[in-house]
Amino acid sequence: MTAPDHLSITGPEDILGFIPHSLGYWPASSLVAMTMQGKRLGATLRVDLPDPESREGPGSAGPAFFARSVVSYLEADDEADGSLLAFFTDSDADTDPHGTAWAGLLAELEQALSDAGMPVRDAWLVGADYWRNAYCLDPCCCAPPGRPVDEIRNSRLNAEMVFRGSTVGAAPGAGLRTPPGAADPAVLKSQRDWAELFSARTRDSVQFGQVLDVWSRVLDAAAPLPQLPTALTGYLRASLCVLPWRDAVLVMAAAGPEIAKRGAEEFGVFDGVASDTGALVAGAPKACDPDGGASGAGAPARAPDGGARDAGRRGSLRGSVAGARSPVPLPPLEGFPALPPRPGGAGSGRAFVKQQPQQVAGYGEVLLGLAPPVPDWARMASLERVLEQIGTAGGEAGAAALTGRGWIEWCRGKGSFAHALFSRAGQEHPGYRLAELLDELAGRGTLCGWAGRRETAWQRFKPDVA
Repeated sequence: MTAPDHLSITGPEDILGFIPHSLGYWPASSLVAMTMQGKRLGATLRVDLPDPESREGPGSAGPAFFARSVVSYLEADDEADGSLLAFFTDSDADTDPHGTAWAGLLAELEQALSDAGMPVRDAWLVGADYWRNAYCLDPCCCAPPGRPVDEIRNSRLNAEMVFRGSTVGAAPGAGLRTPPGAADPAVLKSQRDWAELFSARTRDSVQFGQVLDVWSRVLDAAAPLPQLPTALTGYLRASLCVLPWRDAVLVMAAAGPEIAKRGAEEFGVFDGVASDTGALVAGAPKACDPDGGASGAGAPARAPDGGARDAGRRGSLRGSVAGARSPVPLPPLEGFPALPPRPGGAGSGRAFVKQQPQQVAGYGEVLLGLAPPVPDWARMASLERVLEQIGTAGGEAGAAALTGRGWIEWCRGKGSFAHALFSRAGQEHPGYRLAELLDELAGRGTLCGWAGRRETAWQRFKPDVA
């Protein structure tokens, strides 16, 4: 994450006051490293502090390994020519005048960052109630126990950030610890009905097109997101249980509907070859019921309440499998902006004509942040709002929603928030594979491609995400 332009810093309390706004929460037991580009703040990195008593050796990473890991992240800022360090500890005892608790780790970081061309320009120790400069031993200005942390919380820059609309929230996972309330039975019934309708159409390109069209209309709704109708909520939740459709929704939010459609064609979604995680694990697409099981092949006699019963399609369509069923009826979409007409026909549920072979970004490339060059951050924020609302009923669809939100946070470079959401997805639906894979990826320290480049990284302080 990078700092916004045109913020004046007058002292260390301003730098330290900026950190919680940059992360979105006040860190604990954390090292926060910031790059410098001349006199300008660059990227911000937060990592868990290691055990201060750890030493290099067999079975122990040690401070030298820790320092090299920090450098490997910061090197993504290729304009950096310096760095700043802040040790956020749980105890004021760790901010002792001689800095003995963290002196060894600080020395390793200094050496590693200097070797990488990012010498440490300053460092601070921030405890529960006091903070101090890590290098100052003068009792006249740095007498123990240090300066009050309130100087950071009440700094001029902190006030300016609040004025700009920035807030400091709870730590990652804090809002996920309380189990959600009982799921709305009407939503679960609607989801079950839609899943049954979807079950015979999971490989159909026409139905795939309708699903993306419905999601597009919902994502185009202006913030704040209105309360979604029960039937629409059930439709969206059921669509997330068809794994290639779930992946397509994530890809569409970041890269647009054409990439999602063409990527599905290239991956063989309409030819009976699908995946459990888009581009990672093989598996057949299937609809599910709210209890996590695959739905039956039969379709109910009528659409879920609120659905438009005239699908507007009969028989097979160009681009779909011969003899394919019509797409399911549309859910209620009153109040959601209509999509502009596309060449070759109007209305939802259009088949996709096979494109001439050309270079197409695959689902794996998009999910890893390698394509497109710049994602649609605003639409990803809109998807996040939708997933937050429809995920409250839990189950497999809830796990899919939590995983999608975790992926968005990982794309933003907010690994701690991503891990909390992936973990909650695993609790909601044990063994949820996409959450496990993405959590493992983030746990290895892999940065999303977009987060690793200043020109494409998410900016917390833009109006749509502040």
